[in-house]
Amino acid sequence: MAGGKCSSLIHFVYLLLGAALCLPITKISDYDVDGGRDRDIFDINEEAGLNLVEGDIVLDERQSRNSILGEEYRWPKMIPYYMEDDLEINAKGVILKAFEQYRLKSCIDFQPWSGETNYISIFKGAGCFSSVGNQRIGKQRLSIGTNCDRIATIEHEFLHALGFWHEQSRADRDDYVRIMWDYISEGKEHNFNTYDDTTSSSLGVPYDYGSMMHYSKNAFSNGTEPTIVTKIPAFSDVIGQRMEFSDSDLLKLYRLYNCTEGSTFLDSCDFERENICGMIQGQGDTADWVRVARADGGPNTDYSNMGKCTGSGYFMHFSTGTAGSGGTALLESRLLYPKRGYQCLQFFYYNSAGPSDTLKIYVREYDKANPNGKLRFIQSIDGPPQELWQLHHVSLDVKTKFRVVFQGTKQSSGPSTGGLSLDDINLSETTCPEFTWRVKNFSSVMEDTPTNTPIFSPPFTSKNGYTFQMALYPSGKEGYPGELSAYAHLVAREGDSGQKWPCPWKQITMMLMDQHPHIQKRMSNQRSVTTDPNMKATDSDTFFWDDPRKVGVEVKDSDGSKYFRGPGAGTPVYLTHLRAKSRDFIKGGDAIFLLTMEDVSHLTVTQPLPSSTLQPVNSTPSVTVTQPVSSSTLQPVTSTSSNGCLDVRCLNNGVCVCFHFIFFLLFFSCVH
Repeated sequence: MAGGKCSSLIHFVYLLLGAALCLPITKISDYDVDGGRDRDIFDINEEAGLNLVEGDIVLDERQSRNSILGEEYRWPKMIPYYMEDDLEINAKGVILKAFEQYRLKSCIDFQPWSGETNYISIFKGAGCFSSVGNQRIGKQRLSIGTNCDRIATIEHEFLHALGFWHEQSRADRDDYVRIMWDYISEGKEHNFNTYDDTTSSSLGVPYDYGSMMHYSKNAFSNGTEPTIVTKIPAFSDVIGQRMEFSDSDLLKLYRLYNCTEGSTFLDSCDFERENICGMIQGQGDTADWVRVARADGGPNTDYSNMGKCTGSGYFMHFSTGTAGSGGTALLESRLLYPKRGYQCLQFFYYNSAGPSDTLKIYVREYDKANPNGKLRFIQSIDGPPQELWQLHHVSLDVKTKFRVVFQGTKQSSGPSTGGLSLDDINLSETTCPEFTWRVKNFSSVMEDTPTNTPIFSPPFTSKNGYTFQMALYPSGKEGYPGELSAYAHLVAREGDSGQKWPCPWKQITMMLMDQHPHIQKRMSNQRSVTTDPNMKATDSDTFFWDDPRKVGVEVKDSDGSKYFRGPGAGTPVYLTHLRAKSRDFIKGGDAIFLLTMEDVSHLTVTQPLPSSTLQPVNSTPSVTVTQPVSSSTLQPVTSTSSNGCLDVRCLNNGVCVCFHFIFFLLFFSCVH
């Protein structure tokens, strides 16, 4: 009997301890990747003690402001790059995303350095900076330092490297903005110089308030007053955007590098023109897709213009109301020629047909064995009819000449008044985002949600087996009025297995999609965070990205099930309400977030060096920069490279150490 009581007691203690081990520890605070501050490139560099030309430009002694005019300063369209080991892993992942945007939107491409004479070496310096144009010095360095890992910041610095100056240094600047000299910090006035059109070219492109190369209104301010006032007041809060390339940024890039198309762009169609972008009705079908502005049973408007423009606003529609049972309609794209072997098809779809009517995606592939093309099934677009234009992504893997085929089929035998509709089709040789989170009535959500109150996306499980979700604060976190705040959280359920904890090197990207019809013209806003398995929670020995069942809080899902949500990492300054209400971030009342989790563990490994070359060599000529010599003064320092200094290592948060043979130790600036 006593033995039985002892056994029961031991069993009870075991259960109690087991339950305790499963309970989360004290709630861990969210981590602000920006330190809770919205800092522009120039703020970051100024706080780092850098005093570069125009805030982020390294200018050597032999270079005047004619780089954009000189052919010798252009790079080849395929630019070699080397990512140095000191870069943060999140920054490496975002750099690769920036390269993808260059490929999609221009003819500029990037490849790992394989021994070319001139290449760009990307490192973690004390800030965000670059030279302008191809300096033809061998190793040309570009810094992506702490807090520089926003995609637009990286694109901005690479535009400098490609040959571009800041927008407000144009010769015609004063026609469009007023510089408030009294509000500029002492000693920073030189950053607002202009340069005549004999030494710097605007390439025939009008002044662009929306350029990602434009200063913000408060750049180098000595207080709270703006240093730049736009002569058209509506653009006051437009200048300084750090989301994406503007149309004019791309136009100048196209003109400077003689681009004709994007490297990975294949097709885009909003059906505004009667030629429907060269698409054709497929052979052997029994019905047609028809270009219309509205359809019986819905939709009443297209998605491109939402019915706002008289005389425009078309989409393609297959009427299941007029088709017979079993009737099919094939809509085929023009002939396409892939280069990469993988593609992402994106389109908006409105289903007002019967519940059993279907839309299927095929590709028609052409080769020697099939000169007339062979259909290959890819995917069915499932889901019941909805009074809503829905966004869909379909991954393709085509390696030969092909067409994309949309097959609509009426399966039901009963009467129908609606049909299947397509609009805003885009095809590119990129990877598709994994998940879509649509927030309806987004303007109302921003206005009505209390400050410091999050809404959460559904939990999404990535192909790597980890589950995550996005937390969005529509009215900002406490202390951040007028902002959208965004955080990524890991999620786990009881019984989950197979994951490694702490979660190693997964990059979560949260993109607010600009719903412009054409993928190359979108200026989406995105931020990425990476799960560093070694990261500790603030003032704690607990691993931040550990199992949410250990470090998270238990929450109840809408279906009544429970799961654990880990702490969030993100930013309280994801995007201002003012910018969120611009462009097509909100369309038809709704906002769309594209979410992805990618494994970036391969970026923890040193990038291989070309087998036929030595360690990367920096042969930069004399470079004039300024660095702090006391708390109150800045003094120019000139460094000249020496043939003996071939191995340059950045240590101690930006101090470069040059080792010359055995006993010689020289210090010089990282911008060398």
